[in-house]
Amino acid sequence: MGMESTPEVKLVEVVVARIVLRDSARGQHVYLRERDGARGFTLVIGAWEAEELRRVLAREEAPRPMTHQLALALVRALGGRVVRCDIVDFREHTFFAQLAVESLDRKTLALIDSRPSDGIAIALRAGAPVRVAEFVLEQVRSDTAGPDPLPEPPPSDPNAPPEAPPDAGKK
Repeated sequence: MGMESTPEVKLVEVVVARIVLRDSARGQHVYLRERDGARGFTLVIGAWEAEELRRVLAREEAPRPMTHQLALALVRALGGRVVRCDIVDFREHTFFAQLAVESLDRKTLALIDSRPSDGIAIALRAGAPVRVAEFVLEQVRSDTAGPDPLPEPPPSDPNAPPEAPPDAGKK
């Protein structure tokens, strides 16, 4: 946990655009996309965290308080409010986040180190924004938009069968 502020970095607000839950996979996938743009990237998170994000987005409550609900209740009981979750770095294939919690009198802002999945779940429960550092977004994005477009994929083999359209097989 830290009380210090991070160096000024440009941050981009993102939304949870998609959650992919797989029964047989160890990692679940959450796709974050910039709120007012097309850039986005995938986070691989644990099954419990993915299920919590799904519950929050579906506005479902668990039968008893889960860890993220407990954390938010503690912040509120101590007179604080969750201001945002910022994904601030990406090193060695690992994302780093901070949860910003403000005192009720707005005189103190605590930046608490967090796993992105936990920070996102708590921020969404609190109705607070999720943001990602611009340099992180540019480093990990999986789209073709943005100021530095990703290269086009290499041309496919002309003798290969055509790919199915993106909506194929969906009802």
